[in-house]
Amino acid sequence: MKATQLLHEFGQSIWLDNITRELLDSGTLRQYIAELAVTGLTSNPTIFDHALKKSAAYDASIRAGLKQGRGGETLFFDLALEDITRAADEFRATFDRTNGVDGWVSLEVSPQLAYDPERTLAAAKELHERAKRPNLFIKIPGTREGLPAIEEAIFAGIPVNVTLLFSREQYVAAAEAYLRGIERRIAAGLNPDVGSVASVFISRWDVAVTGKVPAELANRLGIAIAGRTYRAAQQLLVSPRWQRIYNAGARAQRLLWASTGTKDPKADELLYVTALAAPFTVNTMPEATLKALAQRSEIGAGMSADGGDCERVLAHFAKAGIDVEALAAQLQDEGAKSFVKSWQELLGVIAAKSSSLGAAA
Repeated sequence: MKATQLLHEFGQSIWLDNITRELLDSGTLRQYIAELAVTGLTSNPTIFDHALKKSAAYDASIRAGLKQGRGGETLFFDLALEDITRAADEFRATFDRTNGVDGWVSLEVSPQLAYDPERTLAAAKELHERAKRPNLFIKIPGTREGLPAIEEAIFAGIPVNVTLLFSREQYVAAAEAYLRGIERRIAAGLNPDVGSVASVFISRWDVAVTGKVPAELANRLGIAIAGRTYRAAQQLLVSPRWQRIYNAGARAQRLLWASTGTKDPKADELLYVTALAAPFTVNTMPEATLKALAQRSEIGAGMSADGGDCERVLAHFAKAGIDVEALAAQLQDEGAKSFVKSWQELLGVIAAKSSSLGAAA
């Protein structure tokens, strides 16, 4: 049996961290669903930037948009929604079969809104209304300024993928924003069944400390942070406060492991996948990682619910001079800036293509 199926049976969902029009047109996504146990999909500005740069598959849609006077960010969301809604339809059977636990796709609001909660909420509402798909997550950054938008979006009944989380503390803050939104729905007599995942980024930790710690600590920080966060999640989900919302008909917010492609060429390409295997979680994988997993026939023991040796490992990093709390804040800030950079590059690609295609029309 392929390791992808083993991981699925272990209780972890495999989501693809990619979307392109070719992936949809060629039937490759459908193949991944049927053969590699893929049960969801995520996107971000970097993914769309790469897709548009390398493809002519969007040209016809761009021309059509130009004829309607569309351009810039408006035109991008037209293109993105075309892909995302098609992907959502591919996963709709999974969504229905699992009663909304799985089968989700994710689309991000403009990363330029990461520190503007009011506009973030307005954008989330607009995108969700335009998509008209029940299995669409709107990605909202879990920055301090993003937390109010997350709470308000959940209260408004908009499913949210909280992105750009890097630590236990950032995860707990995002989980509490979700919980407050659900509690407010219950108090208002509204249906509390609103889906959410909390996306914790892993590999960027190890990239950040490369060359700054002893060799024996290489590629261990991200996994230790994940262990600490997973333990916190297990404790939250069985707490009386969370159990009360389950009793009212709400569902648990799942942990999602993001950035799980191995960046160190000397390390196992499935380093994070095998280490982060855990029931009731999601691993969103780049295509290369997904394909590598499909070549294996085992997944290992997976994560311990108590985080295993994470605290001992983190103590070694502290001795090596790594301030985890400060680094988490830095990584979140850098991640937000990186997505803004990709967003600006993406809009530049759209502008260039619009110019060339408009001139050729």
